[in-house]
Amino acid sequence: MLYLSMDKHILQQEPLWNYFSQTQKDLVLEGQYLTQDIIRDHAFHFKDYSFLIFPFAKTYEGFLKQLFKDVKFISHLDYISDHLRLGKLLSPHLEIRLGERSLYRKVSECGSEALAKRIWQTWKLGRNEIFHYFPHNLKAVSFRAAEQTIEEILETMREAYNELKLMRVKNRLMQYN
Repeated sequence: MLYLSMDKHILQQEPLWNYFSQTQKDLVLEGQYLTQDIIRDHAFHFKDYSFLIFPFAKTYEGFLKQLFKDVKFISHLDYISDHLRLGKLLSPHLEIRLGERSLYRKVSECGSEALAKRIWQTWKLGRNEIFHYFPHNLKAVSFRAAEQTIEEILETMREAYNELKLMRVKNRLMQYN
């Protein structure tokens, strides 16, 4: 586990940290505090640790919206809209139906299909499977599984930032040279 097993300030030394909004930084710091300073000692055992994932999942959503706006996959109006549904736009199952509006397609074309799949899988893992309640299938998350999901969210953000944002900057610089 890169994130949780290391010093909690490692993430703050990465370029990704500087890309986060202050709200996203606060969510990550709160999530780190919960995970490392409150829960890690196992003074109390919960049946479900999915609440540890929430600050990171919320950061992930905000990060994706910001990244997609910055690389021109969505407009500023989409970014500030209360009606933008990232899960729908990221779904590979809706790519054909959404056409040019499909974020899955845009990531595949401008980045890679592997990145598009990873962003989608992380969305499902860190949001859909955690925050939906189904009476016949209540998915309780162990502490270890929560750590793994948090790490997956952070790694996916790193990869998306590196592949989409930094690649876009490099391409702009090459256009001017």
